[in-house]
Amino acid sequence: MPAPDVVIPNVLSGRFAIFDVSPAVESGRRPAKAVVDEIIPIGATVFREGYDSLGVEVVAHDPRGRERLRRRMNPDPAGLDRWTATVACDSEGNWTFTIEACDDPWSTWCTRALVKIPANIDVELELTEGALLLERAAKELPRGRTEQRKRIRECARTLRDANLPADVRWASAQDADITSILAAHPLRGSVTSSGPWPLRVERRTALCGSWYEFFPRSEGASLDPPRSGTFETAAGRLPQIAAMGFDVVYLPPIHPIGSSHRKGPNNTLVAGPDDPGSPWAIGSADGGHDAIHPDLGTLEDFTAFVAAASRSGLQIALDLALQASPDHPWVKTHPEWFTTRADGSIAYAENPPKKYQDIFPLNFDNDPEGLYAEVERIVRLWMTRGVRIFRVDNPHTKPLWVWDRLLTSINETDPDVIFLAEAFTRPPMMRALAEIGFQQSYTYFTWRNARSEIEEYLSELAGPASAYMRPNFFVNTPDILSEYLQYGGPGAFAIRATLAATLSPTWGVYSGFEHFEHLAVRPGSEEYLDSEKYQYRPREWSPDAPTLEPYLSRLNTIRREHPALQDLRSLRFHHPDNDAVIAYSKQHGDDLILVVATLDPHQPQEATVWWDMPTLGMDWTDRFIAHDLITDRAWTWGQADYVRLDPAAEVAHIIHVQRS
Repeated sequence: MPAPDVVIPNVLSGRFAIFDVSPAVESGRRPAKAVVDEIIPIGATVFREGYDSLGVEVVAHDPRGRERLRRRMNPDPAGLDRWTATVACDSEGNWTFTIEACDDPWSTWCTRALVKIPANIDVELELTEGALLLERAAKELPRGRTEQRKRIRECARTLRDANLPADVRWASAQDADITSILAAHPLRGSVTSSGPWPLRVERRTALCGSWYEFFPRSEGASLDPPRSGTFETAAGRLPQIAAMGFDVVYLPPIHPIGSSHRKGPNNTLVAGPDDPGSPWAIGSADGGHDAIHPDLGTLEDFTAFVAAASRSGLQIALDLALQASPDHPWVKTHPEWFTTRADGSIAYAENPPKKYQDIFPLNFDNDPEGLYAEVERIVRLWMTRGVRIFRVDNPHTKPLWVWDRLLTSINETDPDVIFLAEAFTRPPMMRALAEIGFQQSYTYFTWRNARSEIEEYLSELAGPASAYMRPNFFVNTPDILSEYLQYGGPGAFAIRATLAATLSPTWGVYSGFEHFEHLAVRPGSEEYLDSEKYQYRPREWSPDAPTLEPYLSRLNTIRREHPALQDLRSLRFHHPDNDAVIAYSKQHGDDLILVVATLDPHQPQEATVWWDMPTLGMDWTDRFIAHDLITDRAWTWGQADYVRLDPAAEVAHIIHVQRS
């Protein structure tokens, strides 16, 4: 969504050149993404002619336009003329930041004097010029800095005192007090600004969360005789989901389901009289997107379900699927909202060779204003019913202007509402959806299994893409049972959960994952056998059955307790000598987490992990206490450490670094 009152900066509008400011989206036309208290890396390429020094600062302004923080930027050793700093915003809203570059005469003088004074070149002239700079600095200090002003003037007198040796006079200017004062209150000249650059700061759930997807109709359902679960019976699952540490419950569509061309078990074209059909075939004589399926209960029952979730510390995410069954009321009242074929029939959804005869896609070309108004009405209706998170089904099949307008309108009045884009499609479309305002995005994580694939993809997501895209790493969905899970055994489930929960600030599972459901409808398919999309699937798990629940609970507990794992931008990969092992780090302030995980679900793997110690804020020879948060064991680690991981016992070390 466009940022209000933002002028796209001109990099050559002042004395110095400022290029490649980050984070930036569409050259500042849209806001970069952030959440409250997130550590945001700011970068810019800044340079000048000649050899004099520059000072570069980032200045952040809150939504009321007040300057809230100013940070000195430092040269980035990894990039020529690249300057970096970090900021964190303490409230929601439309913030901005500005890059300011200025002449730094004190640093220029120090650099020059360091060479000339020991060489006995222009000594008196250099010391006099240093004194003049200090006298200027004393005048420019803010009011109330009496002692600092006194200290600077004393140093200026020392520089002018020709009775003292030159090295003594020079040393006085390098005193720690003088350095500290001038670092906090630098001399600045010829200030050049680039900005304001827009930064939209949202609530932390937009970045961090643990999602659990389940079908209310399966909770308490019966197959003999066929009977749907209800919101009341589904509420019984909520404490168990909360106990596993999840904080968002995502519900597939809860609306009436059409009967025309209803799909049967395993996506068959013929449904029996008791088959419930796909929840995504929305609409019947009982209503459309603004109604609740009568088998699930009433509006009052839904309200009670939302309240029960809240008591368990859970938020509800509702599916927003803009499509209709042939029985939807819109088909009769607004046939212009669909595509009519040459034979007069309404076109159903297709993704050749797949056909979805039970679903009519919407067409925004014939009556864009009327259809858009109905979509916004529906969203706002469910907002009044307690829904503040929407998982949007197939947003890439709708015009981008719909989402641009909708998200702008909703977030202007209700900035806490979050939209997740379920779009497994081409990268440009996924990027566009994120840039126009979707707070979260599904990703290709499900199909990234090899170490090189994971490192390449996550380096992109944690790097440039973090300005506009926040990933939500679902390990499985009702549509996606990956080959890795089908054939990897329980170790595969633990590995993928570990990766998703520690690589991404937001991750999710679909019900059944914790009990290793892995049977596909046929070889080569990612569809589940007896898919819950087309039938009731009551699960009566035995207390003695193998389960991943304790491990999922531990992962979510670690995520809550360690802000480093709630961060994306700090992700850095390290160097195991075995491609079947992956290693990475995350850091937030003093909280430093290291993860070493096996990628092989079948057999043990060994590796020596070589840590990039400067990336961890340490010297190459430093040692530290490595506390494993999974097993509660601890070791003394350093630059190179041996690990052995076994998918049958221990798939990863999640290490909290404790510096000795």
